[in-house]
Amino acid sequence: MSSRRTSASGITEDEINDLILKLQALLPNSNPRDTARVPAWKILKETCSYIKRLHSELDDLSERLSQVLASADSSSGVYSDILRSLLQE
Repeated sequence: MSSRRTSASGITEDEINDLILKLQALLPNSNPRDTARVPAWKILKETCSYIKRLHSELDDLSERLSQVLASADSSSGVYSDILRSLLQE
């Protein structure tokens, strides 16, 4: 019985499977036709790796932005004002 309730969470196995499929669809390089063949643990592992990569990219972009703002401050206040106004939106 695939729709039985899981322990204390009150969510069904079908709901969990649906959430796993939705999660897999958000991952880059995922193939929607292979969703039934990929185990949930692998999707969760790939998701964790993907989130770690995104965090790393965000850190790199933040560092680069800081460098751009620092160089804009030293060369022209107009560019740094434009960048700051864009970031605040």
